[in-house]
Amino acid sequence: MIQRSRILIYSHDTFGLGHLRRCQALAAAIVDEFEHASVMILSGSPIIGSFEYCSRVDFVRVPGVIKLRNGEYTSLNPKIDISETLSIRSSIIEHTASIYRPDIFIVDKEPYGLRGEVRPTLSALKRQGTQLVLGLRDVLDDQQILATEWTRKEAYDALTYLYDEIWVYGLKSIYDPLAGLPLPETVRQKMVFTGYLRRHLPKGDLHDEAPFEGDPYIIVTPGGGADGMELVDWVLRAYEAQERALYPALIVLGPFMSQNDQLAFMERAGNLRNVKMIRFTPQLEPLIDKAIALVGMGGYNTFCEALSFDKPTLLIPRIVPRREQAIRAERAEALGLATHLPIDRYPDVTAITDALAKLPERSPPSASQIPGLLDGWKTVHDRIAQVLEPPAIKRSLP
Repeated sequence: MIQRSRILIYSHDTFGLGHLRRCQALAAAIVDEFEHASVMILSGSPIIGSFEYCSRVDFVRVPGVIKLRNGEYTSLNPKIDISETLSIRSSIIEHTASIYRPDIFIVDKEPYGLRGEVRPTLSALKRQGTQLVLGLRDVLDDQQILATEWTRKEAYDALTYLYDEIWVYGLKSIYDPLAGLPLPETVRQKMVFTGYLRRHLPKGDLHDEAPFEGDPYIIVTPGGGADGMELVDWVLRAYEAQERALYPALIVLGPFMSQNDQLAFMERAGNLRNVKMIRFTPQLEPLIDKAIALVGMGGYNTFCEALSFDKPTLLIPRIVPRREQAIRAERAEALGLATHLPIDRYPDVTAITDALAKLPERSPPSASQIPGLLDGWKTVHDRIAQVLEPPAIKRSLP
Protein backbone atom coordinates (compact mmCIF):
# COMPACT_ATOMS: atom_id res chain seq x y z
CA MET A 1 0.00 0.00 0.00
CA ILE A 2 1.46 3.36 -1.07
CA GLN A 3 1.37 6.16 1.45
CA ARG A 4 0.09 9.35 -0.13
CA SER A 5 0.05 12.87 1.23
CA ARG A 6 -1.85 16.01 0.43
CA ILE A 7 -0.90 19.67 0.77
CA LEU A 8 -3.42 22.47 0.36
CA ILE A 9 -2.12 25.98 -0.42
CA TYR A 10 -4.26 29.11 -0.13
CA SER A 11 -3.39 32.39 -1.88
CA HIS A 12 -5.61 35.31 -0.90
CA ASP A 13 -4.61 37.86 -3.54
CA THR A 14 -6.36 37.90 -6.89
CA PHE A 15 -4.96 40.89 -8.78
CA GLY A 16 -1.25 40.50 -9.29
CA LEU A 17 1.34 37.81 -9.82
CA GLY A 18 3.29 37.82 -6.56
CA HIS A 19 1.28 35.50 -4.33
CA LEU A 20 0.22 33.20 -7.17
CA ARG A 21 3.74 32.71 -8.51
CA ARG A 22 5.11 32.03 -5.03
CA CYS A 23 2.43 29.41 -4.38
CA GLN A 24 2.93 27.87 -7.81
CA ALA A 25 6.69 27.59 -7.23
CA LEU A 26 6.06 26.11 -3.78
CA ALA A 27 3.71 23.48 -5.20
CA ALA A 28 6.17 22.50 -7.93
CA ALA A 29 9.00 22.13 -5.44
CA ILE A 30 6.90 19.95 -3.13
CA VAL A 31 5.86 17.40 -5.76
CA ASP A 32 9.39 17.36 -7.13
CA GLU A 33 10.77 16.37 -3.74
CA PHE A 34 7.96 14.13 -2.46
CA GLU A 35 6.96 11.56 -5.06
CA HIS A 36 3.74 10.50 -3.32
CA ALA A 37 2.53 13.99 -2.48
CA SER A 38 -0.13 16.00 -4.30
CA VAL A 39 -0.85 19.73 -4.02
CA MET A 40 -4.05 21.72 -4.48
CA ILE A 41 -3.88 25.52 -4.82
CA LEU A 42 -6.83 27.72 -3.85
CA SER A 43 -6.74 31.07 -5.63
CA GLY A 44 -8.95 33.76 -7.09
CA SER A 45 -6.46 34.80 -9.76
CA PRO A 46 -8.10 35.25 -13.17
CA ILE A 47 -4.92 33.99 -14.87
CA ILE A 48 -4.19 30.95 -12.72
CA GLY A 49 -5.03 28.75 -15.69
CA SER A 50 -2.41 30.47 -17.87
CA PHE A 51 0.43 28.64 -16.17
CA GLU A 52 1.61 25.09 -16.70
CA TYR A 53 1.40 22.81 -13.67
CA CYS A 54 3.40 19.75 -12.77
CA SER A 55 1.78 16.37 -12.45
CA ARG A 56 0.08 16.05 -9.05
CA VAL A 57 -0.52 19.81 -8.83
CA ASP A 58 -4.00 21.19 -9.42
CA PHE A 59 -5.96 24.29 -8.52
CA VAL A 60 -9.42 25.47 -7.53
CA ARG A 61 -10.30 28.98 -8.59
CA VAL A 62 -12.63 30.90 -6.28
CA PRO A 63 -14.50 34.04 -7.46
CA GLY A 64 -12.08 36.90 -8.01
CA VAL A 65 -11.72 40.22 -6.28
CA ILE A 66 -9.64 43.26 -7.20
CA LYS A 67 -7.35 45.12 -4.82
CA LEU A 68 -7.65 48.87 -5.36
CA ARG A 69 -4.76 51.30 -4.93
CA ASN A 70 -6.20 52.40 -1.56
CA GLY A 71 -5.89 48.83 -0.28
CA GLU A 72 -9.60 48.02 -0.38
CA TYR A 73 -11.15 45.16 -2.35
CA THR A 74 -14.05 44.95 -4.77
CA SER A 75 -15.55 42.03 -6.68
CA LEU A 76 -14.05 41.17 -10.06
CA ASN A 77 -17.63 40.58 -11.21
CA PRO A 78 -19.39 43.98 -10.88
CA LYS A 79 -22.77 42.22 -10.68
CA ILE A 80 -21.90 40.57 -7.35
CA ASP A 81 -21.47 42.49 -4.10
CA ILE A 82 -18.12 42.05 -2.33
CA SER A 83 -19.82 40.53 0.74
CA GLU A 84 -21.56 37.94 -1.44
CA THR A 85 -18.30 37.18 -3.25
CA LEU A 86 -16.50 36.63 0.06
CA SER A 87 -19.27 34.31 1.29
CA ILE A 88 -19.00 32.21 -1.86
CA ARG A 89 -15.21 32.12 -1.62
CA SER A 90 -15.27 31.07 2.04
CA SER A 91 -17.77 28.30 1.32
CA ILE A 92 -15.72 26.90 -1.57
CA ILE A 93 -12.52 26.99 0.49
CA GLU A 94 -14.09 25.20 3.45
CA HIS A 95 -15.81 22.60 1.27
CA THR A 96 -12.63 21.89 -0.70
CA ALA A 97 -10.61 21.44 2.48
CA SER A 98 -13.21 19.11 4.03
CA ILE A 99 -13.11 16.79 0.99
CA TYR A 100 -9.40 17.07 0.20
CA ARG A 101 -8.40 16.48 3.86
CA PRO A 102 -4.86 17.87 3.63
CA ASP A 103 -1.97 16.79 5.81
CA ILE A 104 -0.59 20.32 5.60
CA PHE A 105 -2.45 23.58 4.96
CA ILE A 106 -0.20 26.48 3.91
CA VAL A 107 -1.79 29.93 4.04
CA ASP A 108 -0.01 32.69 2.14
CA LYS A 109 0.47 35.99 4.01
CA GLU A 110 -2.97 36.70 5.50
CA PRO A 111 -3.41 34.78 8.82
CA TYR A 112 -7.20 34.51 8.44
CA GLY A 113 -7.29 34.98 4.68
CA LEU A 114 -9.00 37.78 2.81
CA ARG A 115 -11.50 39.41 5.18
CA GLY A 116 -11.30 36.32 7.42
CA GLU A 117 -12.50 33.92 4.74
CA VAL A 118 -10.32 30.98 5.85
CA ARG A 119 -11.10 31.27 9.56
CA PRO A 120 -13.71 28.45 9.50
CA THR A 121 -11.38 26.24 7.46
CA LEU A 122 -8.47 26.80 9.84
CA SER A 123 -10.60 25.88 12.83
CA ALA A 124 -11.95 22.73 11.17
CA LEU A 125 -8.53 21.54 10.01
CA LYS A 126 -7.04 22.26 13.43
CA ARG A 127 -9.54 19.84 14.98
CA GLN A 128 -8.56 17.21 12.38
CA GLY A 129 -4.88 17.47 13.24
CA THR A 130 -3.76 19.10 9.98
CA GLN A 131 -0.42 20.88 10.20
CA LEU A 132 -1.22 24.59 9.78
CA VAL A 133 1.50 26.79 8.32
CA LEU A 134 1.49 30.53 7.70
CA GLY A 135 3.88 31.48 4.89
CA LEU A 136 5.19 35.06 4.92
CA ARG A 137 7.33 36.91 2.43
CA ASP A 138 10.43 38.64 3.83
CA VAL A 139 8.76 42.07 4.07
CA LEU A 140 5.07 42.71 4.72
CA ASP A 141 4.77 46.46 5.26
CA ASP A 142 5.86 49.30 7.50
CA GLN A 143 5.84 47.75 10.98
CA GLN A 144 3.58 50.33 12.60
CA ILE A 145 1.03 49.99 9.81
CA LEU A 146 1.23 46.19 10.04
CA ALA A 147 0.75 46.25 13.83
CA THR A 148 -2.41 48.33 13.47
CA GLU A 149 -3.72 46.18 10.63
CA TRP A 150 -3.13 42.88 12.42
CA THR A 151 -4.71 44.17 15.62
CA ARG A 152 -7.83 45.10 13.66
CA LYS A 153 -7.89 41.69 11.96
CA GLU A 154 -7.28 39.78 15.25
CA ALA A 155 -4.33 38.13 13.50
CA TYR A 156 -2.35 37.63 16.70
CA ASP A 157 -4.87 35.06 17.95
CA ALA A 158 -4.41 33.03 14.77
CA LEU A 159 -0.64 32.98 15.21
CA THR A 160 -0.95 32.06 18.88
CA TYR A 161 -3.69 29.43 18.87
CA LEU A 162 -4.04 28.04 15.33
CA TYR A 163 -0.79 27.94 13.41
CA ASP A 164 1.82 25.29 14.13
CA GLU A 165 4.60 27.04 12.23
CA ILE A 166 5.30 30.40 10.57
CA TRP A 167 7.63 30.20 7.58
CA VAL A 168 9.34 33.44 6.57
CA TYR A 169 10.68 33.14 3.03
CA GLY A 170 13.78 35.20 3.73
CA LEU A 171 16.60 35.71 6.24
CA LYS A 172 16.33 37.34 9.65
CA SER A 173 19.69 39.01 9.03
CA ILE A 174 18.11 40.86 6.09
CA TYR A 175 14.68 41.66 7.52
CA ASP A 176 12.29 40.37 10.17
CA PRO A 177 8.72 41.11 9.00
CA LEU A 178 7.30 40.67 12.50
CA ALA A 179 9.91 42.66 14.42
CA GLY A 180 8.35 45.14 16.82
CA LEU A 181 4.95 43.43 16.86
CA PRO A 182 3.44 42.50 20.25
CA LEU A 183 3.90 38.74 19.87
CA PRO A 184 4.37 36.28 22.74
CA GLU A 185 7.55 34.21 22.83
CA THR A 186 5.53 31.11 21.92
CA VAL A 187 4.81 32.67 18.53
CA ARG A 188 8.42 33.68 18.02
CA GLN A 189 9.40 30.07 18.58
CA LYS A 190 7.14 29.02 15.69
CA MET A 191 9.02 31.23 13.21
CA VAL A 192 11.32 29.54 10.70
CA PHE A 193 13.42 31.79 8.44
CA THR A 194 13.84 29.60 5.38
CA GLY A 195 16.03 31.75 3.16
CA TYR A 196 14.81 33.05 -0.20
CA LEU A 197 13.08 30.72 -2.66
CA ARG A 198 15.43 29.99 -5.53
CA ARG A 199 13.95 30.13 -9.02
CA HIS A 200 14.91 27.59 -11.68
CA LEU A 201 14.72 27.43 -15.45
CA PRO A 202 11.59 25.56 -16.57
CA LYS A 203 11.91 22.31 -18.41
CA GLY A 204 11.83 23.11 -22.11
CA ASP A 205 12.88 26.68 -22.88
CA LEU A 206 10.08 28.43 -24.77
CA HIS A 207 12.35 31.35 -25.63
CA ASP A 208 15.00 29.75 -27.84
CA GLU A 209 15.40 32.86 -29.96
CA ALA A 210 17.53 35.65 -28.51
CA PRO A 211 15.53 38.91 -28.30
CA PHE A 212 18.31 41.01 -29.88
CA GLU A 213 20.02 38.41 -32.12
CA GLY A 214 22.38 37.40 -29.35
CA ASP A 215 23.39 40.92 -28.29
CA PRO A 216 23.36 41.60 -24.52
CA TYR A 217 20.21 43.21 -23.17
CA ILE A 218 18.57 44.45 -19.98
CA ILE A 219 15.21 42.97 -18.98
CA VAL A 220 12.58 45.25 -17.45
CA THR A 221 9.64 43.77 -15.55
CA PRO A 222 6.91 45.54 -13.57
CA GLY A 223 5.55 42.19 -12.33
CA GLY A 224 1.82 41.93 -12.90
CA GLY A 225 1.91 45.39 -14.43
CA ALA A 226 -1.19 46.88 -12.84
CA ASP A 227 0.85 49.47 -10.96
CA GLY A 228 3.96 49.52 -13.14
CA MET A 229 3.09 52.32 -15.58
CA GLU A 230 5.55 54.80 -14.07
CA LEU A 231 8.40 52.28 -14.22
CA VAL A 232 7.79 51.46 -17.90
CA ASP A 233 7.24 55.09 -18.86
CA TRP A 234 10.44 56.16 -17.06
CA VAL A 235 12.56 53.53 -18.81
CA LEU A 236 11.08 54.45 -22.20
CA ARG A 237 11.88 58.12 -21.57
CA ALA A 238 15.56 57.22 -21.14
CA TYR A 239 15.68 55.43 -24.50
CA GLU A 240 13.70 58.16 -26.23
CA ALA A 241 15.99 60.91 -24.89
CA GLN A 242 19.21 59.09 -25.91
CA GLU A 243 21.31 61.09 -23.46
CA ARG A 244 23.77 58.18 -23.25
CA ALA A 245 24.35 54.91 -25.05
CA LEU A 246 22.37 52.12 -23.37
CA TYR A 247 22.20 48.37 -23.78
CA PRO A 248 19.01 47.22 -25.53
CA ALA A 249 16.00 46.72 -23.29
CA LEU A 250 13.38 43.96 -23.33
CA ILE A 251 10.28 45.14 -21.46
CA VAL A 252 7.65 42.63 -20.26
CA LEU A 253 4.52 44.60 -19.45
CA GLY A 254 2.56 42.10 -17.31
CA PRO A 255 -0.96 40.68 -17.71
CA PHE A 256 -2.72 43.14 -15.41
CA MET A 257 -1.63 46.36 -17.10
CA SER A 258 -4.61 48.01 -18.79
CA GLN A 259 -4.99 47.42 -22.51
CA ASN A 260 -4.85 51.15 -23.26
CA ASP A 261 -1.55 51.53 -21.40
CA GLN A 262 -0.15 48.44 -23.11
CA LEU A 263 -1.06 49.72 -26.57
CA ALA A 264 0.43 53.15 -25.86
CA PHE A 265 3.69 51.63 -24.62
CA MET A 266 3.87 49.22 -27.57
CA GLU A 267 3.51 52.13 -29.99
CA ARG A 268 6.34 54.05 -28.30
CA ALA A 269 8.58 50.98 -28.25
CA GLY A 270 7.93 50.46 -31.95
CA ASN A 271 9.73 53.73 -32.65
CA LEU A 272 12.88 52.66 -30.79
CA ARG A 273 15.44 50.39 -32.44
CA ASN A 274 16.92 49.17 -29.14
CA VAL A 275 13.69 48.43 -27.22
CA LYS A 276 11.49 45.38 -27.60
CA MET A 277 8.30 44.76 -25.69
CA ILE A 278 6.07 41.78 -24.95
CA ARG A 279 2.81 41.80 -23.03
CA PHE A 280 3.16 38.67 -20.92
CA THR A 281 4.88 35.32 -20.65
CA PRO A 282 4.19 32.67 -17.99
CA GLN A 283 7.87 31.69 -18.18
CA LEU A 284 9.93 34.78 -17.48
CA GLU A 285 12.93 32.88 -16.07
CA PRO A 286 14.64 32.05 -19.41
CA LEU A 287 14.52 35.70 -20.46
CA ILE A 288 16.00 36.81 -17.14
CA ASP A 289 18.67 34.14 -17.37
CA LYS A 290 19.81 35.42 -20.78
CA ALA A 291 19.78 39.10 -19.77
CA ILE A 292 22.86 40.89 -18.44
CA ALA A 293 20.88 42.92 -15.88
CA LEU A 294 17.38 43.33 -14.49
CA VAL A 295 15.14 46.31 -13.73
CA GLY A 296 12.05 45.78 -11.57
CA MET A 297 9.82 47.27 -8.93
CA GLY A 298 11.10 45.20 -6.04
CA GLY A 299 8.35 42.66 -5.51
CA TYR A 300 9.28 39.42 -3.78
CA ASN A 301 9.32 37.25 -6.90
CA THR A 302 11.37 39.69 -8.95
CA PHE A 303 13.86 39.91 -6.10
CA CYS A 304 14.12 36.11 -5.91
CA GLU A 305 14.69 35.96 -9.66
CA ALA A 306 17.46 38.55 -9.45
CA LEU A 307 19.16 36.55 -6.68
CA SER A 308 18.63 33.19 -8.38
CA PHE A 309 20.03 34.21 -11.77
CA ASP A 310 22.62 36.48 -10.15
CA LYS A 311 21.84 39.62 -12.15
CA PRO A 312 22.89 43.18 -11.36
CA THR A 313 19.55 44.67 -10.43
CA LEU A 314 17.95 48.10 -10.32
CA LEU A 315 14.85 48.34 -8.12
CA ILE A 316 12.32 51.16 -8.58
CA PRO A 317 9.68 50.31 -5.93
CA ARG A 318 6.13 51.51 -5.52
CA ILE A 319 5.21 53.07 -2.18
CA VAL A 320 1.40 52.65 -2.23
CA PRO A 321 -0.68 50.94 -0.98
CA ARG A 322 2.21 49.30 0.93
CA ARG A 323 5.86 50.25 1.52
CA GLU A 324 6.91 46.60 1.19
CA GLN A 325 8.83 47.07 -2.06
CA ALA A 326 10.58 50.22 -0.86
CA ILE A 327 11.70 48.56 2.37
CA ARG A 328 13.05 45.55 0.44
CA ALA A 329 14.85 47.79 -2.05
CA GLU A 330 16.47 49.86 0.69
CA ARG A 331 17.68 46.75 2.54
CA ALA A 332 18.91 45.18 -0.71
CA GLU A 333 20.93 48.26 -1.56
CA ALA A 334 22.39 48.48 1.94
CA LEU A 335 23.60 44.87 1.64
CA GLY A 336 24.93 45.20 -1.91
CA LEU A 337 22.27 42.93 -3.42
CA ALA A 338 20.78 45.57 -5.73
CA THR A 339 20.70 49.29 -6.47
CA HIS A 340 17.69 51.45 -5.64
CA LEU A 341 16.16 54.42 -7.46
CA PRO A 342 13.27 56.00 -5.50
CA ILE A 343 10.09 56.52 -7.48
CA ASP A 344 9.85 60.10 -6.19
CA ARG A 345 12.64 60.99 -8.66
CA TYR A 346 10.31 60.12 -11.55
CA PRO A 347 10.32 61.38 -14.33
CA ASP A 348 13.94 62.67 -14.11
CA VAL A 349 15.40 61.39 -17.40
CA THR A 350 19.00 61.94 -16.39
CA ALA A 351 18.54 59.94 -13.17
CA ILE A 352 17.07 56.89 -14.91
CA THR A 353 19.57 57.12 -17.79
CA ASP A 354 22.54 57.15 -15.41
CA ALA A 355 21.11 54.23 -13.42
CA LEU A 356 20.54 52.16 -16.58
CA ALA A 357 23.98 52.97 -18.00
CA LYS A 358 25.82 51.93 -14.83
CA LEU A 359 23.68 48.88 -14.07
CA PRO A 360 25.38 46.19 -16.22
CA GLU A 361 28.77 46.99 -14.66
CA ARG A 362 27.57 46.67 -11.07
CA SER A 363 28.34 43.62 -8.95
CA PRO A 364 25.87 40.72 -8.99
CA PRO A 365 24.11 39.68 -5.77
CA SER A 366 26.50 36.76 -5.22
CA ALA A 367 29.32 39.23 -4.54
CA SER A 368 27.70 39.95 -1.15
CA GLN A 369 28.33 36.32 -0.08
CA ILE A 370 25.42 36.15 2.39
CA PRO A 371 25.24 32.65 3.91
CA GLY A 372 22.02 30.71 3.32
CA LEU A 373 20.61 33.40 1.04
CA LEU A 374 18.86 30.95 -1.33
CA ASP A 375 18.31 28.01 1.02
CA GLY A 376 14.53 28.41 1.02
CA TRP A 377 13.60 25.15 -0.69
CA LYS A 378 15.97 23.07 1.44
CA THR A 379 14.44 24.44 4.63
CA VAL A 380 10.88 24.01 3.36
CA HIS A 381 11.67 20.42 2.35
CA ASP A 382 13.00 19.65 5.82
CA ARG A 383 9.91 21.10 7.51
CA ILE A 384 7.50 19.23 5.23
CA ALA A 385 9.43 15.98 5.59
CA GLN A 386 8.80 16.01 9.33
CA VAL A 387 5.08 15.82 8.62
CA LEU A 388 4.83 13.71 5.46
CA GLU A 389 7.49 11.06 5.78
CA PRO A 390 6.87 7.92 7.87
CA PRO A 391 6.13 7.46 10.67
CA ALA A 392 4.66 10.96 10.95
CA ILE A 393 2.32 10.57 7.96
CA LYS A 394 -1.27 10.86 9.06
CA ARG A 395 -3.13 8.81 6.47
CA SER A 396 -2.62 5.89 4.10
CA LEU A 397 -4.61 5.80 0.91
CA PRO A 398 -4.89 2.88 -1.51
